[in-house]
Amino acid sequence: MVNVVGIKFRNAGKVYYFDPAGFDVSAGDNVIIETARGIEFGTVTMEQSQVHPDDIVQPLRKIIRVADENDKAKYQENESKKEKALEICAEKIKKHGLEMKLIDVEYTFDNSKVIFYFTADGRVDFRELVKDLASVFRTRIELRQIGVRDKAKMVGGVGCCGRELCCHQWMCDFQPVSIKMAKCQNLSLNPSKISGMCGRLMCCLKFENSTYQELKKGMPENGETVMIPEGKAVVWETDILEGKIKCRLIEEDDKSDRREQKLSTEVYIYGKEDVKRLGRKGFRNNKKNEEEEIPEEVRELLKD
Repeated sequence: MVNVVGIKFRNAGKVYYFDPAGFDVSAGDNVIIETARGIEFGTVTMEQSQVHPDDIVQPLRKIIRVADENDKAKYQENESKKEKALEICAEKIKKHGLEMKLIDVEYTFDNSKVIFYFTADGRVDFRELVKDLASVFRTRIELRQIGVRDKAKMVGGVGCCGRELCCHQWMCDFQPVSIKMAKCQNLSLNPSKISGMCGRLMCCLKFENSTYQELKKGMPENGETVMIPEGKAVVWETDILEGKIKCRLIEEDDKSDRREQKLSTEVYIYGKEDVKRLGRKGFRNNKKNEEEEIPEEVRELLKD
């Protein structure tokens, strides 16, 4: 096992492991560390712990020192220069006529590099823009293209739940979200209902998926044939959270030459443990038994 501390560079960024190098640091302390990008200013979020060597990305870099008042003042100075840097970069982008949207800028602690983050529909040739920016800032310039989910993570905002976006507030990594999760929760495949501010499927579909999968155990699907005290019926609607099933009886019409089946208008409600599952072959005319096609606009939500 290896002794490490966890450090973040952004509020909702990833936690990186560093060697404490003998420093007694606590959660919330600011430290100066050496990274692949150079000297950086970070915040301790995980106190000294023992982790398995396989969980560490080698080489394990060390904490240089605990940040003092001068270091904190320099960090704040770098933060104050962001607004001006964004204005300059936006002017240069307009000058070069590039199809890109500037999102954020970041100064490394030692000012050895300025990193601009942007979004674009496709690839952008920004070589001339980099040269132009380098002549203004007199340092190394890096332009980094990010996706719409990373944009939401950086910018932040308020979700449809009325709370701050999870990705901006506490999420370290994005988890894959699928349309299957929305179907499992009986949600309408309406893009405005299942997409977040980033325009992609909401991350909370992933958070709640395991709960819905557990609650759905033993519950028949819509269109499935079941036996209830009143007779053979078809599952018309399910309430996963309540564990309730709405059924409609199958009635046979003997008046015509061919015996046809139809559903009663009366709805019966039972718990999932109160019905006996018979399978899906009892009622062929039930439209709810058909596989719902995924609209094209919903497929757009699955793109990275």
